[in-house]
Amino acid sequence: MALNCGIVGLPNVGKSTIFQAITSAPAEAANFPFCTIEPNVGIVNVSDERMQKIADIIGPEKLIPTVVEFVDIAGLVKGASKGEGLGNQFLGNIRQVSAIVHVVRCFDDSNVIHVHGEVNPVDDIETINMELALADLEVVERKLSNLPKLMKNQNKEIASKAKVAQPILETLAKELAEGRSARTLGLSEEDMDVISDLNLITLKKVLYLCNVDEEGIFEDNDYVKAVQKFAADEGSLSMKICGKLESEIASLDTDEEKAEFMEAAGIETTGLATLTKAAYEMLGLRTYFTAGVKEVRAWTFRAGAKAPEAAGVIHSDFERGFIKAEIYHCEDLFTYGTEGKVKEAGKLRMEGKEYVVKDGDVIHFRFNV
Repeated sequence: MALNCGIVGLPNVGKSTIFQAITSAPAEAANFPFCTIEPNVGIVNVSDERMQKIADIIGPEKLIPTVVEFVDIAGLVKGASKGEGLGNQFLGNIRQVSAIVHVVRCFDDSNVIHVHGEVNPVDDIETINMELALADLEVVERKLSNLPKLMKNQNKEIASKAKVAQPILETLAKELAEGRSARTLGLSEEDMDVISDLNLITLKKVLYLCNVDEEGIFEDNDYVKAVQKFAADEGSLSMKICGKLESEIASLDTDEEKAEFMEAAGIETTGLATLTKAAYEMLGLRTYFTAGVKEVRAWTFRAGAKAPEAAGVIHSDFERGFIKAEIYHCEDLFTYGTEGKVKEAGKLRMEGKEYVVKDGDVIHFRFNV
């Protein structure tokens, strides 16, 4: 299960620079709008120090971390929902991702053109959010126009579902027309199930990523504070990153050079590590491990998953033929030093189908198909 995040924002806010830095993948970055047309895709390992600690004890031949997929989607502009700036193509790309990383320019630089002529991050956010809301409105209105026909369907189940959907869709249409995102409306799980087939962009979770200059890393400027307030009011996450600095770190060849550069710059971790972890948490994803002499591997699962579902992440046969799981937590391994001592301490146990997997569990599944 790979996490898939679309990087969006206005032109010239630093999306492609950040994408190139965090993925070390080539992405054209230039000082004019619509530099990115086709979406660039990069696969990034999720940094997890626990996996290395497990490996230090187990001594595997290789390590396989879990990954995040970042998609650099071209800059949206006002009117994108009506096709401005190849907007329909870009909006279609956004519909395919699991979550959105919305890059917002939070620095002053007269040498970098702003598409609106001035730096105003909240205005930039509202411009993008309005276009996404209007794109969703078109989808909702199309569904609403089909309801009268569905309500008359002789299949009672189809007719009943249409009647249930009507008030939800009408509420959505009203709010989207005002530029408000569907995720802010407090829809119930039942409501979400009714509209799940619409694949609304504004239902996706968002992380607002403030692109700051080097001074902005250590002290929040007024732009960052404005974005933080906007995100908090909306119930979304926000963080900051210095695209320029991340690019310089990414350009270095060795881990030693990167560590020296970061120490000189006064930072302990890269924006990449912080961003991937934040995105991971945003979608309610967790990690369990499989560990043996051949490999230590991290696996992504959704919080709250029971053992058979988590087993299915490895292969559907594991879920279908699940018998039980042999489990201990990685912290117990760190405490006792070996798997044998974990077992002696009574920390290794057998769990059945109702066990809810915890972040950091080390698991060996037993199955039969």
